[in-house]
Amino acid sequence: MTVTAIVLAAGQGRRFRAEAGQDKLLADCVGLDGVTRPVIEQVLLSLPERIVQRWVVTLPERHEVIRLARAYGCEVLLLESAGMGDSLAAAVAASGSADGWLVVLGDMPFIRSSSIERVSDGVKADGISVPVQAGQYGHPVAFGRALASGLKALSGDRGAKSLFARAAVHEVVVDDPGVLWDVDVPQSLSFKPI
Repeated sequence: MTVTAIVLAAGQGRRFRAEAGQDKLLADCVGLDGVTRPVIEQVLLSLPERIVQRWVVTLPERHEVIRLARAYGCEVLLLESAGMGDSLAAAVAASGSADGWLVVLGDMPFIRSSSIERVSDGVKADGISVPVQAGQYGHPVAFGRALASGLKALSGDRGAKSLFARAAVHEVVVDDPGVLWDVDVPQSLSFKPI
């Protein structure tokens, strides 16, 4: 299957910005390999090489995010709305035909590449593949091509949770606390496995 990765990086990150005074996607973050890079770069680095089609949805004023996205071989979709639904709908429409879409959050820098591969491998045409860590659903989430119209119909700040009721959900059990770890506040830049 040809799965297209969509990295959502259009959120405002208000909580992080209020505490740290900077864009969380560009905050220095020590990755799983021990190297310090911006959060968004850690995310892009974790995308498996075999996922060739990659899109980053971000705001027009995020010049450094745009530069990093292009450096990692991503198409860039500029979007004024920070709503997750708007971002998903626009990216699925822009990416054209695919067997599925792997939705990656731009503020989750600690997910192992192997977990991303397993989620991507688990998607079926009419289903959703989601990682499960310690009984909790995490990210990234993969959607099969039959869900394209549902993804394109999303709007505002609502994500794709509503699609879970309409599709077969394949749970991919992982031993990877990174699938639950997002960077919403500066203290979350230090990864401490659960």
